[in-house]
Amino acid sequence: MKGLVGFTMLSLGLALGFNAHAQSVRATATIQSCTDKPVSGKLELVERESPEGVKVVEVKLSVKGLSDGKHAVHIHEAGVCTPCADAKGHFDPGPAGKSAADGNHPYHSGDLINIEVKNGEGRMETLTSRITLSPGPLSLFDADGSSVIIHAEPDSYCPEGEVKGCAGGARAACGVIDR
Repeated sequence: MKGLVGFTMLSLGLALGFNAHAQSVRATATIQSCTDKPVSGKLELVERESPEGVKVVEVKLSVKGLSDGKHAVHIHEAGVCTPCADAKGHFDPGPAGKSAADGNHPYHSGDLINIEVKNGEGRMETLTSRITLSPGPLSLFDADGSSVIIHAEPDSYCPEGEVKGCAGGARAACGVIDR
């Protein structure tokens, strides 16, 4: 039975396109409210290398206490949540980076999909190749770190360009990303 479990896990890893023997890098964030409303949750990040050698990060987010509906989720450029405004703009490193929330959106490195909340609870899972946890130009662990922000409103992905609030508006919850 033990061999069957190992074979199944290896097969699952290969089916997902990841090297089963490659080292993974992990990070987490504890979610807290940006307002007086009680919000809690957890962000889990796991970086693996794809068969093409590109680093892919699995993102898992669970949250309780937000209003029902969709909420924008973004990685922000500073690892600070007190106050939430100190998390700065959307993570978008590089010489052409632009961290303004509603500008260059949805093309920031830190732009993720919306989380949907029902009965006060939400869960989101996605993959991204726009960030890394290991050293390099897309690393979340630069000099001032990074955080995750959950916004009060959904992200429309700004189809009409730079329109105020199109990326989710006010900050509802935040978590500093740590290894």
